[in-house]
Amino acid sequence: MSTSASERDMQDSASTPLDFQRGQYVQEIGYDEDVDFDLRESIEEVLEEELADDDVDDVFDAIIMWWRADDPDLTDAIVDAQTTLSTGGIIWLLTPKPNRDGHIRPADISDAAPTAGMHVTSTVSAAPDWSGYRLVGKKNYG
Repeated sequence: MSTSASERDMQDSASTPLDFQRGQYVQEIGYDEDVDFDLRESIEEVLEEELADDDVDDVFDAIIMWWRADDPDLTDAIVDAQTTLSTGGIIWLLTPKPNRDGHIRPADISDAAPTAGMHVTSTVSAAPDWSGYRLVGKKNYG
């Protein structure tokens, strides 16, 4: 069965709460047993490929960082993530929502991002237990 042009357009414009698009190359950092598997699956469906592991050394259009309060320093992690991020690429920082184990205060994210050379441009409810913070480089902010 063939796919019509309008069906392909709908597939191309399909999105997750994180606005990924088919064909983007996305790395996942901080994967653990507590991640939201439904969100991961929906992202991979939109991308039409699996997320790249955090040990893949390549250049990515976007990076998903699952980050919790007991993980290493957030500022350092954002700086490190940018080494594989393409020019104009984004980082989606995913943190547990308030009153959940591992929650990171939004003020801590607002402090860490600019120190690491990025800005928070939006915040979304990415999944039932996870908030998403969209980070872009200072030169791409405007």
